[in-house]
Amino acid sequence: MTFLRTDRPAQADRGIPDATVARLPVYLRALGALAEAGTATCSSGELAAAAGVNPAKLRKDLSHLGSYGTRGVGYDVALLRHHIARELGQTQVWDVVIVGAGHLGSALSTYQGFDSRGINVKAILDTDADRIGTSLGGVLVRPFDELEQVVRDGDISIAVVATPGEAAQDVADALVSAGVTSILNFAPAVLQVPDAVQVRKVDLSIELQILAYHEQRKASTDQVGPDEEVAG
Repeated sequence: MTFLRTDRPAQADRGIPDATVARLPVYLRALGALAEAGTATCSSGELAAAAGVNPAKLRKDLSHLGSYGTRGVGYDVALLRHHIARELGQTQVWDVVIVGAGHLGSALSTYQGFDSRGINVKAILDTDADRIGTSLGGVLVRPFDELEQVVRDGDISIAVVATPGEAAQDVADALVSAGVTSILNFAPAVLQVPDAVQVRKVDLSIELQILAYHEQRKASTDQVGPDEEVAG
């Protein structure tokens, strides 16, 4: 019997909390900016300010990686940058396949920030005959039917789903069958996958709705005077 789970991120193997793992790329980016500015060491307060987080939260997050700070001195920027990059698997190159060569897939495939983060778009797949054979970011769009061969030949374990919602589950099933074990899902659908498969979901519409909620809250507050009470 196969047990399935929905697209919830699993706890990191070393026991690092998911929330901490999600912040590690932010710290890595901040450290990169500090390094480019010629900063050799920084305090937790300086790094927290650069990352936009609370210093106590940053120290707690970094404690999950080990002890890389020196009391009275702070963090060695280059050393901490290396350790976080290693924890995130960025000390090696990861080949990725993108399924879906529409507007979103095209934007992802031509994004210039992947290379510096150890991500290489190895293949792009689609079912649209008009897109197959075209080139995106220097990568040829291939038929989706070639998925298994692409994954096998490239030893690919990471895939991006950038398809319409109604096609996402079938794509996920094919990816799992081909041997993919990590999926980044941009489709507006909840994917059912085996427990061994990691899924991260990015829903731009939900994120915008959350921002709209906060804007609505601010607008409602502004309409209420300082001495007025909002009816419960």
